[in-house]
Amino acid sequence: MKKHLSRIIVGATLVFGGLIVALAGDSLVFAQSSTNNNTNTLKLSPVRSDIVVEPGKSKVVTIQVTNLTKSPMTVKPVQNDFIAGDDRGTPALILDEEEYAPTHSLKRFMAPLSNVTVAPESTQDIDLTINVPASAQAGGYYGAIRIVPVNPDGSAQVNLNASAASLILLTVPGDLVERLDLTRFDVVQGDKADAWFQSANDLGVSFRFENQGNVQVGPYGTITVKQGDEVIFENEFNYEQPREVVLPDSAREWDIPLKNIGSIGYYEVTALFTYGTKNETIEVTKTFWVVPWTVIIGAVVGVLVLIGLIIGIVAFLKSYKRRILRGQRGMRRR
Repeated sequence: MKKHLSRIIVGATLVFGGLIVALAGDSLVFAQSSTNNNTNTLKLSPVRSDIVVEPGKSKVVTIQVTNLTKSPMTVKPVQNDFIAGDDRGTPALILDEEEYAPTHSLKRFMAPLSNVTVAPESTQDIDLTINVPASAQAGGYYGAIRIVPVNPDGSAQVNLNASAASLILLTVPGDLVERLDLTRFDVVQGDKADAWFQSANDLGVSFRFENQGNVQVGPYGTITVKQGDEVIFENEFNYEQPREVVLPDSAREWDIPLKNIGSIGYYEVTALFTYGTKNETIEVTKTFWVVPWTVIIGAVVGVLVLIGLIIGIVAFLKSYKRRILRGQRGMRRR
């Protein structure tokens, strides 16, 4: 199946062949250069939809396509499943129309869609019906609607270079298993994890969650750094809606930069994460030192100097004591 996987990055800016993709608020704008050097520009909204549908029920998800050009444009809505493409939350679309995700496939629940013509400088709604079978198991299902411009001959530009996708995350209620495991939490500088650092430049925390449940889960929480009893930095992680999630049977990593760290000192970083409908919590604490080489070298030199002074004083006192004793012997002989 790997040959059918392609990745899209939602929330970044890409220059990818003739495609430019940029996130603007809750919409996705993409421009695709045509063969006559005109640019077909569309805006797609929302970038992601989170829905809940009970078994045996249906729900309509509306996707808005805006034609930003002065000419009409025909587009083909393409239905795809996706899986976690990497540990950074990049979706990997399954582009083969005959393929489905091995688990958690939403495409199986999607009703067919027809081509849509969008008038110049106007917005057209595309209504996708999600039909959840009565036999559907509780858990998370996810897929995407890709909006593909249609060529003048009526064929769709089915490659990823000429499309943008709106992701759909479905939860079917019931016996949901919400379980996140925090498999790594490190203080890092660049890509190196440690507990001793020579400077406070580019310090951060890097952590990784694994989803052992059957539904997508978005962890959130607070990361706090203390020096002694004083809180010097606090970060609210993943509070914005919709939250970034960890898909079932996958893992996801995050990097959070640390600020207000001094040039020298001992620090404690604590993270308190919450997830799921039952507000499960995970707490972790790490400590680290920031000690510059100049301080280390100065301390070593200072210790060596102190040792030298002590040795010198001891030697001087011994020599002085010998001279006193020799003087006392000489006075007795007289």
